[in-house]
Amino acid sequence: MKTRSVFVCQECGYRSLKWLGKCPSCGAWGALVEEIERTDRNEKPPNAAIQPVLLDSLEQAPVERLRTGIEEFDRVMGGGIVPGSVIVIGGDPGVGKSTLMLQLCARLSERCPLYVTGEESLEQLRYRADRLGIERRGIAVLAEQAVEDVAATIEASQPGVVVVDSIQTLYGRELESLPGSIGQVRYCAAQLVQIAKRTGIPMLLVGHVTKEGMLAGPKVLEHMVDVVVQFEGEGNYAYRILRAIKNRYGSTNEIGVFEMSEHGLIEVRNPSALFLSDRSTPAAGTAVAAVAEGSRALLVEIQSLVMQSGYGVSQRVTTGFDYKRLQMLLAVLERRLGLDFLHSDVFVNVAGGFVVRDPGADVSVCAALVGALRNRAIQERVVAIGEVGLTGELRQVAAMDIRLNEAAKLGFEAAVVPALLSIAGVGIELRPATHLSEALGLLGL
Repeated sequence: MKTRSVFVCQECGYRSLKWLGKCPSCGAWGALVEEIERTDRNEKPPNAAIQPVLLDSLEQAPVERLRTGIEEFDRVMGGGIVPGSVIVIGGDPGVGKSTLMLQLCARLSERCPLYVTGEESLEQLRYRADRLGIERRGIAVLAEQAVEDVAATIEASQPGVVVVDSIQTLYGRELESLPGSIGQVRYCAAQLVQIAKRTGIPMLLVGHVTKEGMLAGPKVLEHMVDVVVQFEGEGNYAYRILRAIKNRYGSTNEIGVFEMSEHGLIEVRNPSALFLSDRSTPAAGTAVAAVAEGSRALLVEIQSLVMQSGYGVSQRVTTGFDYKRLQMLLAVLERRLGLDFLHSDVFVNVAGGFVVRDPGADVSVCAALVGALRNRAIQERVVAIGEVGLTGELRQVAAMDIRLNEAAKLGFEAAVVPALLSIAGVGIELRPATHLSEALGLLGL
């Protein structure tokens, strides 16, 4: 067996025959690690040509998705798990990835799922199942790290679903590098992808994340699999959010909301009520935003605090809202409405720890900022929806009917919306506005 040393960047997968202090591809320092690879694996005779087929000659077979019974998980998957698909579930340590996978196996017990653990012993796995009150019947477990043995077990037992916890703990005997390295992750994932496509067995791979919150391992791992989802959640909050980053079989805009309890993860069917549970009456510096997440809308509370700056440079602090977008909205308020935030510290927080990425929350953020500046509360049971442009105009956003219906369901009586909006039958009074100043007036500011 012929071998050679190569240096592989642990950040981007760049390969070099000699060690470099800085990766030429991604610029990371000290990221190149030596790995031993075989050089005789490519010494094969040339393959024979394969006759391609015409796309229109292929018959369309109906795809029957595998419903897990966990509606929030199925929503993110696009309606269920597609047979033969490979799914990566990433998230911070302790967020509940293993708990979710164990509960999923319990829901699919009639399909004889296989749970492969490389981080826990079988006794630890059973203890966790007992602590969470999970029914263990029908779930096969395997404590193994060699991907060759895992593959042989899958081929022999033919389970309905395979869960690997986690992909970073597997290793291939052909490679001499340590488990979790770039080469090992890529090699082990490739072996499991081939089995999934050949047998039609769906694979769910639990993945570690880096300190920056990105999926650990080479970026090519995300291109090899079909679905990449991120399990998000702050340690101080009970809820967890499952968000799709890549999905070949569905939308990446859907989210699933769970609540962490002593008995595992519980689905949250009405997230808006959860995020607004502690809100009683409007206070100065608060406003309710209706944000769209795929086919559902969520109502969250935006909180703002504006106070005179005690330093030479004013502070801008955000939690759950984009910092650069806050800077833009402050510039619009100062330039177009003549408000003075230059000498004030500004703090913006999305209550409950939710992260808002939707531009439809712009009007609500501006309302919270102006209310905090003027120490005035907005009108009760009024929600604001719309994007704010650089000239101060209000622009329409997607899924307005879903947002308005969700606001009406939670008891809101009126909504400040961009003008030229024609939606009927939403059960809520519409207050159209063309400019941000007009919208703030309709909110009582």
